[in-house]
Amino acid sequence: MDYLVRLAQVHEDFRKAELQALADLSGTEIEFQSPHCIVRLPHEDAARHLVSRSILSQGIYELWGSGCTYDELHQEIRRRTVNSWAKYRFSSFKYEVQAYQGKRSMAELQDLIQSFLYLGFQGPIDLKNPEQTFCIFEDCDWGTKTPKRLYFGRLVAHSSRSVIDTYTLKKRKYLSTTSMDTELALVTANLTHAAPGKLFYDPFVGTGSFLIAAAHFGACTMGSDIDGRAVRGKNGLNILTNFRQYGLTDVYLDSFLADLTNSPLRGTSRFLDGIICDPPYGVREGLKVLGSKDGSGKEVRYLNGQPAHLRDDYLPPKRPYSFDAMLDNILAFTAETLVPGGRLGLWMPTANEGEGELDVPRHPCLEVVTVCVQGFNKWSRRLLTYRRLRDEEVRDGFSIKQQQQRTGTGTTANDLNAFRKRYFEGFRGAPAE
Repeated sequence: MDYLVRLAQVHEDFRKAELQALADLSGTEIEFQSPHCIVRLPHEDAARHLVSRSILSQGIYELWGSGCTYDELHQEIRRRTVNSWAKYRFSSFKYEVQAYQGKRSMAELQDLIQSFLYLGFQGPIDLKNPEQTFCIFEDCDWGTKTPKRLYFGRLVAHSSRSVIDTYTLKKRKYLSTTSMDTELALVTANLTHAAPGKLFYDPFVGTGSFLIAAAHFGACTMGSDIDGRAVRGKNGLNILTNFRQYGLTDVYLDSFLADLTNSPLRGTSRFLDGIICDPPYGVREGLKVLGSKDGSGKEVRYLNGQPAHLRDDYLPPKRPYSFDAMLDNILAFTAETLVPGGRLGLWMPTANEGEGELDVPRHPCLEVVTVCVQGFNKWSRRLLTYRRLRDEEVRDGFSIKQQQQRTGTGTTANDLNAFRKRYFEGFRGAPAE
């Protein structure tokens, strides 16, 4: 059966990827039929399940017909669905008209709806809570009034797009300037298959936006951050405050202080089902990891007789860090800790095409599933989704310990971060090789 998915008119590059991820999560085979997102599904329950947690869709409709003109549309509806009309004859109902890049006057809308009287619906009209909603979709070119394509469908289910307002940053109690947008955090959780019975981790947790999104879909969550101030919070507010605000404390384990190169989770086992993160881009300040430039400072230091590292106000020493090394470390950590089939959702910045675009980082143990782009002006950020391969899928003889990681050369923040350098150059001129 064909179904029409009504998409939200935002984040166009993410929408198909989200639907495919949700189909993979539910074990549903889908076939995309057209750019208007006509999908072929085995039955109505599969359609409901597909959009039940979608963020970038608005709803899914059983497709009764399509055509380039209303005469063609009516002929198609009669041909395909005449045996279904009696099923809804006495149900309460309403009609809707969705005109993409176009609009209709009230008189025109009434005439359109009257043209469907042959369907024979005799139930009461209910504009607030009908048992059935039938929708006419008009697809117009910009600036034209005549539709180039028409669709007619019966509403099967709404999506979860309304939860964006539930978790909006405008109402969240604990925030920072780098808290991830709610909509994209939820999309990231969908692309990485957050679900009940899974354990998700954010190694750059900040104020916990990604953990909140994964927890909404039922995953158990934990995080870490190099900045102890983000983990501890301020003025009595912290990550736990946000989980309490949304009633999600039962799926929040904890957060701890660490950076990815010194994480206590490394060298353990493959136990994570998902990793979601938006690592620092090193623009406002250069990237750093725990440690000192010359390797000193490992001995215990005391302040007023107390080990300095045990004090609440302790700030550990940090050293400059290469952007490329950070990306390689994230992939290496993912390969070490994700279960087979587990997913990584990694946000990374890049210059736009022709402005020195950065390559998508690769790892022999990880398959790139999707690359979604959010464009700005001269730069963009990409959401990269990876799947941990099973051991038998990894090339013969490969060992994670043998994987070479880039270290970066130079001492300044710009030397260690090509994107930062290009950013402050205004992306002018050819990028350095």
